[in-house]
Amino acid sequence: MDSARLVSEYVRLGLRFDRIQPGLVDSYAGTPSLRVRVRHEPRPEPLRLAARARELRGELAGCELAEFRRFFLDAQLTALEATGLRLGGRGLPFTDEVRACFQVDPQVGDPDEYRDAHRELDELLPGTGGLAERLAAVRRRDALPPGMLEPCLAAVSAALRGRVRARFGLPVQEQVRYRVVADRPWSGFNEHLGEFRSRVWVNADVLRRASALPQLVAHEAYPGHHTERCRKAAGIARAHPEHAIVLVNTPQCVLAEGLADLGLSAAVGEGWGAWAAQLFADLGIAVDGELAERVQAVLDRLLPVRQDALLMLHAQGRPEQDVVDHLRRWLLMPEERAAHLIRFLRDPLWRAYTTTYVEGRRLLREWFSSDPEGTSSTDRYRRLLDEALVPELVRAEIVARAHA
Repeated sequence: MDSARLVSEYVRLGLRFDRIQPGLVDSYAGTPSLRVRVRHEPRPEPLRLAARARELRGELAGCELAEFRRFFLDAQLTALEATGLRLGGRGLPFTDEVRACFQVDPQVGDPDEYRDAHRELDELLPGTGGLAERLAAVRRRDALPPGMLEPCLAAVSAALRGRVRARFGLPVQEQVRYRVVADRPWSGFNEHLGEFRSRVWVNADVLRRASALPQLVAHEAYPGHHTERCRKAAGIARAHPEHAIVLVNTPQCVLAEGLADLGLSAAVGEGWGAWAAQLFADLGIAVDGELAERVQAVLDRLLPVRQDALLMLHAQGRPEQDVVDHLRRWLLMPEERAAHLIRFLRDPLWRAYTTTYVEGRRLLREWFSSDPEGTSSTDRYRRLLDEALVPELVRAEIVARAHA
């Protein structure tokens, strides 16, 4: 099979998977008529799609594709095969499924590291009551007044957009629109609409604090998912049409979520708390930015607790109440927030996806720190926005630098 046909078959396969698991295609910027034709095909069978993914992997070796393109397609097709097997009732053990889908090896976190983080929080949050109570009290201080969520989103977005445009560049016609919703399993979601446009959905049930908005907007829009989609659409996707489609539960998501989680550091860097405090002051909202930044840095170290919950549910078969208790103990969550997170972990599409946040951030932090005197962090981040990297390639670069 020639390379153009193989790439076309990969895109078609991804669209067919979306027929049996809606939402698996996160975005599609290819030929609209192809998507219409796939929609009118007979409903596909998951095991046949898995077999087709395996066949296409076998064809890769004979195609005249650059090595990095073969790496990418092999990784994506491996993930699609695993998804097809699961949907067809022949799924792998959960941790094997995660490895096949994301090229990562999920591990439970270290309670000693969680205790260290709690001790640091205890020092940051003096006062009476338990640590969870004191954290909740601090968070209530910058709760947004009714009706202010959308104006604050717009202000943060405009400020970050200007910084990202200057630092990384954006297509002139790009735009993001925000929609506030409720009763969703996530806190925020980027819906890429094509033509350099995105709609970002924000769950008001979860995000009502001013200090949480910079991280959300950086993750979903500038310089996170929206920026990545725009730059890839304007760059690599023009020459390599496999990037016209973005598929959930594949290795590309690990890098996408990792770069999005590090977006605020890339756009603003150290001192983002003071930057945000000034921005909100102009809106008449008081935010202790320095404290918010220090608290968030500690809470970031507790991110693996979410992967613990994932493994407890799907790999260990633990009762849901055990998972709620684990989240409440280590993430200091109220019970209703823990139950909301479990809803995400139970969702048929998103059940394994939490791994991408934990392992994506972990992998990219190691990648950034592996070459402290080489490429600038801005240039390194630009590579994530523009290139077709997967976790195995990033790990290979880390190993190569260690032995240089």
